[in-house]
Amino acid sequence: MAHILIIEDNAANMKLAVLLLENAGHTSLCAADAETGLTMARASRPDLILMDIQLPGMDGLAATKLLKQDPHTAGIPVLALTAMAMKEDREKTRLAGCDAYIAKPLRYLELYEKIDALLTLGKAAADGEAIPVQRSP
Repeated sequence: MAHILIIEDNAANMKLAVLLLENAGHTSLCAADAETGLTMARASRPDLILMDIQLPGMDGLAATKLLKQDPHTAGIPVLALTAMAMKEDREKTRLAGCDAYIAKPLRYLELYEKIDALLTLGKAAADGEAIPVQRSP
C-alpha cells in the first residue's frame, strides 16, 4: 500500500493515526513537529502526508506552504487534520496548499476515503494524467 508521513504533536492522536493506517495496510513515518516532518518529507518522499494544523513552533499551514513551494515535495498530497472545524478554517487549509481536510476527532471511514482519493490523485499526477479539479462550494 502507501507510505504515509504523519506530522502530529499529540501522542494519543499519533497512536490512533498509526493504528488506523496499519489496519488499512499502509506504513507510516511519524514526526512530532513541523520542522522534523519537513526534513522527513524531503528525505523519504512519502506517498501522502497527514498534517496536524496546530503544531508547536511552525504550524501545519506554514509547513504545507513550504512543502508545496519545494519542487521535490510539491506533488505529495497533504491531508490536513485539525480540531478547527469552521468554514473559514477549511479555506485556510486550502489556501496553504492542503489537498483535503478532516476535522478531529478522526472518523476512520472518512479518513480512509480521503486517503484513497488523494493516493489516486497523486498516482494520476505522477503518471502525467490530467486531473480534474473539484472545488467545494
